[in-house]
Amino acid sequence: MTDLNGQVALVTGATRGIGKGIAIGLGEAGATVYITGRSTAPDQAAAPASIPGTLEETQAAVESAGGVCIPVQTDHADDEQVRELFHRIEQEQQGQLDLLVNNVFSGVDALKEAYGKPFWDMGPELWDVTNNVGLRSHYVVSIYAARLMTPRRRGLIATISSWGGLSYIFGVAYGTGKAACDRMAADMAVELKPHNVASISLWPGIVGTELLSQFFKQEAAKEGENDRASALRSGYNWETPLLTGRAIAALAASGKAMERTGQVQIVAELAKEFSLVDQDGNRPASLRSLRFALPLAIPGLKDHENWIPDVEVPWPLLLLGALGSPKA
Repeated sequence: MTDLNGQVALVTGATRGIGKGIAIGLGEAGATVYITGRSTAPDQAAAPASIPGTLEETQAAVESAGGVCIPVQTDHADDEQVRELFHRIEQEQQGQLDLLVNNVFSGVDALKEAYGKPFWDMGPELWDVTNNVGLRSHYVVSIYAARLMTPRRRGLIATISSWGGLSYIFGVAYGTGKAACDRMAADMAVELKPHNVASISLWPGIVGTELLSQFFKQEAAKEGENDRASALRSGYNWETPLLTGRAIAALAASGKAMERTGQVQIVAELAKEFSLVDQDGNRPASLRSLRFALPLAIPGLKDHENWIPDVEVPWPLLLLGALGSPKA
């Protein structure tokens, strides 16, 4: 088991989805986990009723997994609330922060609404709602985290990004923001390296959150089915949010984070390296693995995927291959 006993972590945007899974994964490794979000208890939920998740629910799940969880209601669009969050961590943990996971993102509903529409049909506000709490907020949080980590000469900043920074998925604002997250993580690594603090960008695969399930259902009704879309919507090679948490915990505990600083890391590939399994005991293939890509390109291979080598292919081949746009 991964051991993060005695370590202090912060996961931003942890009321639901990937953030919640990350917090649970760190908690089961024994970390003390601070979590942020706008929704505390169900009757105070800031999100629409159709989107479940609160800080209290995540706290209960983390503690059930064996961790200590400290929820802090925070609106990451407000820099003063972020400053107060870090002041609290500094006071309560005597300046210790070992791990930051930049995950908070406010653009899901806007991207669902804009999906399939060209960028010029949308107002400039789509950029702001996608990248203010998502890209800018990661930068702001990283400033305060680095101020705690660098004097202690230890720490890891993991910024959640996606292959949308490399290939078109949800439009211009989204792709640009994810590419910028990758660039930010790489450039922060240059300045943090002399202080023995690592910075990576982390790409989960297809994560079966409640929101993704809603999205695929919505798109199926609009555009009908083809073999590739049907396979993806059926949950083919989906990950749970917990796998991302386990991958981050394993890397943080391995002592190898500085070897990866400045790089993009892929959740499924970390799971393979550290012999991790997902919540159901399976280990999904990397999105650039032949085991994932070939059955999408040739649907008849799906029933024989275990015979396909779990070998990663170069990114240029991936871009020309089975992934492409979700509409393809």
